[in-house]
Amino acid sequence: MDVLTVVKRSPFALPVACVAAVAMVFISEGSYLRSTAKLENLATLATVRTSIQSLVRGVLEAESGQRGFLLTGRQEYLAVYGGALRTINESFTTLDPFYSSEPGPKETMAKLRGLTQTKLSEIAETIRLHQAGNGDAARELVLTNIGKDNMDLIRTLSAELLARETFNFAEGRADIFHSLMVARISVALLTAFALLGVVLYLRQSSALDRQQREQQRLLQAERDQLEIVVAKRTAVLTEMTRHMHTVREDERARLARDLHDELGALLTSAKLDAARIRSRLAGTAPEAMERLNHLVDTLNSGIAMKRRIIEDLRPSALSNLGLVATLEILAREFADQSGIAVHCELAPVALEEGAELVIYRVVQEAITNISKYARARNVWVRMAALEGRVHVTVRDDGVGFDTSVQAGSTHGLVGMRFRVEAEGGNMSVGSTPGQGTQIHILLPQSAPVAA
Repeated sequence: MDVLTVVKRSPFALPVACVAAVAMVFISEGSYLRSTAKLENLATLATVRTSIQSLVRGVLEAESGQRGFLLTGRQEYLAVYGGALRTINESFTTLDPFYSSEPGPKETMAKLRGLTQTKLSEIAETIRLHQAGNGDAARELVLTNIGKDNMDLIRTLSAELLARETFNFAEGRADIFHSLMVARISVALLTAFALLGVVLYLRQSSALDRQQREQQRLLQAERDQLEIVVAKRTAVLTEMTRHMHTVREDERARLARDLHDELGALLTSAKLDAARIRSRLAGTAPEAMERLNHLVDTLNSGIAMKRRIIEDLRPSALSNLGLVATLEILAREFADQSGIAVHCELAPVALEEGAELVIYRVVQEAITNISKYARARNVWVRMAALEGRVHVTVRDDGVGFDTSVQAGSTHGLVGMRFRVEAEGGNMSVGSTPGQGTQIHILLPQSAPVAA
């Protein structure tokens, strides 16, 4: 439904919706900005509180390290003392900039720094005396109440600052809750108003919506019916394609057997007869021997042609040697005839007989097309099994073509794709002008290959 239809059916709907949207955005953004600022302030207050606590803890750790060193003389207590000094310095680095702009806390911070420095000076002096071998003087200094009084004042001033920051922290949290509550109430009111407008609008739109849903239902039903018809016809066409390929291969196999059995027997018999005649005429009729030798050569050529025709019709190596050996023979013969280098990476795979024949025919058609059109120097043929599927790739470094342009004669590629799809697989063709062509075949593997 477009905006014009909505405006025609309810002229006030669009302005009211715009006002409600702007108000909601304004309230939401205002609450967000206020809450973000308060949260940043709370994060700073939390850091300040942590620094105050770290300062007090650092002074206590420095005093503990001092006393442990005075009692035992062990150097590890001086390491504790050194770590405490670093903690105190880090705390003052955080606290000084924070309190630099507030007069009251600034004075408290100055007093706290002075008392801390006095306390640290006392601790350093006792450690110096002990290291100088004057342990009695160091202990006397520790036993005075100066250090205790300073520590009490440090705790008192730190507690004042902590109490102040705790109060500020509580106020900040209260402000955030207040902002969130205001935003919550405002959004709830605007939402209620929007829902009321939606209800009023839906009352006007219900009839049209029902009509649209009915139309969509009818269109979906028609689409589903068409998909069923298309699926059935696709299945029929696939089955017909499989049947046609099966019939053609069966006819080729029958013709190959007939050529092998009948024509092979005739040619072999004629060759034997010629051999017997040549043995009887040896040395008696040179001209007849010359014609007889020519006849034997002709018979040999006929037998070789018969073998090539039989192999083209039905490769015997596929049944006797397997798919890998058959593809290697095909690649070797193609390389010898065309002068194109063929690089094979073929791994054994488990396929049905029909699927093996499909792969052989597709590879055969692919390299035939390469010899006709590609003007390639190298061809790569790869076959491997991965995750229950057989991957076969034929790639060349020829001229390639633009796959987005419909070629004038693509019957070879279409036939290859139908062959693969008839066996439950799929085929993709990738090519770029000047960068060669790649044909990739995927077929389901029938069973795992025995090791």
